[in-house]
Amino acid sequence: MARLDKVKNLTGLVEIYARNPHLRELVNLVVVCGDHGKESKDKEEQAEFKKMYSLIEEYKLNGHIRWISAQMNRVRNGELYRYICDTKGAFVQPAFYEAFGLTVVEAMTCGLPTFATQYGGPFEIIVHGVSGFHIDPYQGDKASELIVDFFEKCKADPSYWTKISHGASVLKRSTHGNSTPKG
Repeated sequence: MARLDKVKNLTGLVEIYARNPHLRELVNLVVVCGDHGKESKDKEEQAEFKKMYSLIEEYKLNGHIRWISAQMNRVRNGELYRYICDTKGAFVQPAFYEAFGLTVVEAMTCGLPTFATQYGGPFEIIVHGVSGFHIDPYQGDKASELIVDFFEKCKADPSYWTKISHGASVLKRSTHGNSTPKG
């Protein structure tokens, strides 16, 4: 749920997914970024588009990845989060740096277990292992193993997904003043 530029590191997410065969066996990847329906005039974005298409081809990701253009419609965005939540998925925000992390807040508010950069605002939002997980975008292999570990735990014990989901949704309750997180 972002523009397709280097700092957002969405091509990095595709690459860490592609390079981990176990992760590819466990889950499919939905990436929501850029607008691949029209050509960008931005050189950086053009380079990231080229890299994205190259990764999809190089790692033969057709059938494993769904690349959706970034959405400007808030209702549609909410539906995307809820759909991923309904299918017991997770949200990954792999930016090299994120000042605030609105998408992290949105995903967690929907109850999505969230993996987000440890650099910037998401570090303050997520309680690691309780409401989501911190990832180091510069350590792709470790990030992908953390995601694999999460989905393996969920496979062995489906209540684990619910536990992290409830931890994430505490943000919703505390944001709206209904309760405050215990910590």
